[in-house]
Amino acid sequence: SAKTLLTEDDLRGLGEGSRVRIAVHARLTPPAQDIVSERRIELIRKTPRDNEIKARSVAIGADHGGFQLKEALKEFLKGLGLTVNDLGTNSAEPVDYPDYAHAVARAVGDNRADVGIIIDGAGIGSAMAANKVPNVRAAACYSAVLARNSREHNGANVLGLGSTIVQPKEALDIIDVWLNTPMTEPRYIRRLAKIRELE
Repeated sequence: SAKTLLTEDDLRGLGEGSRVRIAVHARLTPPAQDIVSERRIELIRKTPRDNEIKARSVAIGADHGGFQLKEALKEFLKGLGLTVNDLGTNSAEPVDYPDYAHAVARAVGDNRADVGIIIDGAGIGSAMAANKVPNVRAAACYSAVLARNSREHNGANVLGLGSTIVQPKEALDIIDVWLNTPMTEPRYIRRLAKIRELE
C-alpha cells in the first residue's frame, strides 16, 4: 500500500503471516496495529535507494482497458512522493488508446513531467503511439527485468503497461524497479545519444 495511514479496513482481508509493503512513513491506527500483531503480518517499509531516479512528477494515462489499473497505481505513485498528473481516461467507456498515450508522451517530451506511464490492454500500442513524440523513449514492460533493462540500457522515460498481462502487484514491482534504475554505464549513454540523433 502507498497509503500514509493504514486502518483495520486495509488489513482485514489479509491472512496469517501475510507480507505487506507500505510507505516508509506510513502509520497504523491502533485497531490496524492489533490486526498486524494478532495475525503476525509482516510490514515491509519501502526505503529510498541511493541511486534512485530523481523524478518528481509523472504523467499517467490509460484507455478504457487500463482505466482500473491506472486508478490503482495513482495512490501508489503519490505515496512515493511523486506529483501525479492524470491525463485520462476517466471511466471504463471505450476510447482510443493513441489519444491518451500521445497526451502522456507530450507531457514528457515537453518537460511538463519527468516520466510517464501509459496503460492499455497489452501496453504495446500505447508505446508505439508515444514513441512518435520527440524526446520520448517508451518501452512496454511485462516484468521487473524488462523494466530495469529499459531504463539501464535504453534510458526509457515512458513506461507502457498491459492491464491484461500484468496483475496490479506485478505492476507495482515493475514501476518500483523502473523508477529506481538509473542509466550510468558510458556505453549505454553513448548508444542513447545515437538514438537521439535519429530524431
